[in-house]
Amino acid sequence: MVALWGASALLVLFLAAFLPPPQYAQDPAMVHYIYQRFQVLEQGLEKCTQATRAYIQDFREFSKNISVMLGRCQTYTSEYKSAVNNLALRVERAQREIDYLEYLRESDICVETEDKTLAEKLLQEAEEEKKIRTLLNASCDNMLTSIKSLKIVKKTIDTDGSWMKDAGSDSPKVYFLIGSRNNTVWEFANMRAFMEDSTKPPPRKLNLPLSWQGSGQVIYRGFLFFHNQGTLNEIIKYNLQKRTIEDRMLLPGGAGRALVYQHSPFTYIDLAVDEHGLWAIHSGPGIQGHLVLTKIEPGTLGVEHSWDTPCRSQDAEASFLMCGVLYVVYSSGGQGPHRITCVYDPLDTIREETLSNLFFPRRPRSHSMIHYNPRDKQLYAWNEGNQILYRLQTKRKLPLE
Repeated sequence: MVALWGASALLVLFLAAFLPPPQYAQDPAMVHYIYQRFQVLEQGLEKCTQATRAYIQDFREFSKNISVMLGRCQTYTSEYKSAVNNLALRVERAQREIDYLEYLRESDICVETEDKTLAEKLLQEAEEEKKIRTLLNASCDNMLTSIKSLKIVKKTIDTDGSWMKDAGSDSPKVYFLIGSRNNTVWEFANMRAFMEDSTKPPPRKLNLPLSWQGSGQVIYRGFLFFHNQGTLNEIIKYNLQKRTIEDRMLLPGGAGRALVYQHSPFTYIDLAVDEHGLWAIHSGPGIQGHLVLTKIEPGTLGVEHSWDTPCRSQDAEASFLMCGVLYVVYSSGGQGPHRITCVYDPLDTIREETLSNLFFPRRPRSHSMIHYNPRDKQLYAWNEGNQILYRLQTKRKLPLE
């Protein structure tokens, strides 16, 4: 309709533009010319109308096709959205499965790690036990059953000190160390010379370049080992023949920070010798700490092994080792009875039920020192200025499993 209206408007304009004035209306030639031009114009209008109608038809087809395609797109969009949602669900489910598998893998790794750690720990414990058994492999299977008798060898006015023989040799010499802080060692030719002051030859006097602390000194294979006074944990190795300091070491494990025994007020490190060699005993951390036992290689002064024992320093006055077993002597208030109530065996061959009542003969005061000599199987002790020998009774320990 718009196209037809436009064509009529064009016709009117044409007529207005091309019709001759009224004076030429009666001219036949002019009329014929106008008629022809009008037919041409009418034919052009007809073609324009047909083209317009074709265009409208094409547009309608195009609109129809577009509508169909839009409908299909909407359908495809819904399907695509559904597919995407399904894919998201599947991805989420797969992620959960992956997380679960990862959890199972980590659990297996943790179990494997725990099993590996346990196996390594058991192997380490087995190697440690083997090392300890190798370390304590001396042919010594005795355990203490009783203190048989007491012999007072000498009397002095000094309440603290130590006396001993060389626990690593068959030398008859006796060494006398008076006081808890001193640097003078008296060397007697034998036990008789020690017991009888008038006996010849007189004792030899050895002046050490350093002073000892406490009464935990020992002599082993020609060397005097002692805690250096004024130091926390320094052990001195002194050559008695050359009269020189051979070596020194710092004892680890918190040694020297507290008294070894409550009733021995000057001893912070107690050294000992038995069939297995040189040892050190000191208190662990705490006011009422437990005793720590350390095996020392006497040649190099290296630490071979240490054990935290269940024996407490509270109410203790002294201790000694025999066949690798630590015996700790306790007393109430520093007075009698003096009794061994804690025994520690690194090899665990001694059971509490196998221990008898281990009492010392009654003494009025606590011991300043008690040391075992593996050569003559006796205890050397100092009690209220008295130098005492204790004879022991033993029996065989349980065999190692």
